[in-house]
Amino acid sequence: MIEIGKTIIKFAPLVEGVLIKRYKRFLADVELADGEIVTAHCANTGPMKGVLWPGGRVRLKYSPSPKRKLDWSWEQAEVPSHNELKRCWVGINTSLPNKLIRNLIEANGLEKQLGLIANIKPEVKYGLEGKSRIDLLLKPGASNSDSRNIYVEVKNTTWCEKTLALFPDTVTTRGQKHLKELMSICTNSRAVLIPCISRNDLETFAPCDLADQLYGELFREAISKGVEVIPCSFGFFSDHITWEGIKPFQISQK
Repeated sequence: MIEIGKTIIKFAPLVEGVLIKRYKRFLADVELADGEIVTAHCANTGPMKGVLWPGGRVRLKYSPSPKRKLDWSWEQAEVPSHNELKRCWVGINTSLPNKLIRNLIEANGLEKQLGLIANIKPEVKYGLEGKSRIDLLLKPGASNSDSRNIYVEVKNTTWCEKTLALFPDTVTTRGQKHLKELMSICTNSRAVLIPCISRNDLETFAPCDLADQLYGELFREAISKGVEVIPCSFGFFSDHITWEGIKPFQISQK
């Protein structure tokens, strides 16, 4: 069992710079401390509401490779917190949450919610037409009182309203579809939605009806049909990420 505040992922120190602009969805120009301007890959394709601050500090990963078009990747952004005297580092790389949640499960961080897990498979086909892919498919351990398979959908969550974490930050037909798919397997399996709150300054999670009213309606329908919601919070630092615990959720933004 991993304790609150403990490191769940460690990596080489990131390089700090100042965001100049983000453009073409996948690109960001950043000025480094020595004045050099580099172009970094942005793995977040969404509008990044609340975390896109030109002139603000960001952290990049430097990983040159012949197989990569860009040597730099944008990993974190510093943003204003709900406390005006503080700022908060946010994880913006949308490819990271699945790894965070997998590491958390392997460290038995969700044992109370999910029981012991014997096996984890990523990107397994499932759903109404068998064409969707679940982020993580969990096989319960022999000692688990519930032997049903567990389908886990992970959603990177960075937008907020004061201390309330919100997802999504724009209309998401993909997210709507995922909720429908989770509802479709509730009869014979456990369906779990994990909002991965990629910042450590928020206290509660809710679906963002103002950004996507249909998602909010599907969220509430999903809960009524047995979909479980486990908001998980993490803290982001220059060379590691910490586990900050499970947060409560409410069924609507207001």
